[in-house]
Amino acid sequence: MDDILICASDAIEDGGKGIRFPLTAGGDDATGFVVRHGGKAYAYLNRCAHVPIELDWAEGEFFESSKLYIMCSTHGAVYVPETGQCAGGPCRGGRLRPISVVEHDQQIFWQPDDYVRPARA
Repeated sequence: MDDILICASDAIEDGGKGIRFPLTAGGDDATGFVVRHGGKAYAYLNRCAHVPIELDWAEGEFFESSKLYIMCSTHGAVYVPETGQCAGGPCRGGRLRPISVVEHDQQIFWQPDDYVRPARA
């Protein structure tokens, strides 16, 4: 499958708002999100490892106040941006489902796999 455009590279700032994008996860409609941390783009399925709900408390707001962790707005589970690994809160050893991203030509793209696929039209 081809890379799927998410946004222009300059649309996401380090530790700033993320960008949500539609996809299908395991056959269900869902969203993914991309954030920038340490200069690199990371994407995950927008689903907390604790309870399968979306993470952002307002559209695109994924980082907690220190900008060091991605945080679930509902129960406060926090995740390491580089790995998606749970760093504290009720997620206990869980991790976010990574989505492969590539950045080239000043744009960010995601790559479908056997679980995450383009949203149904």
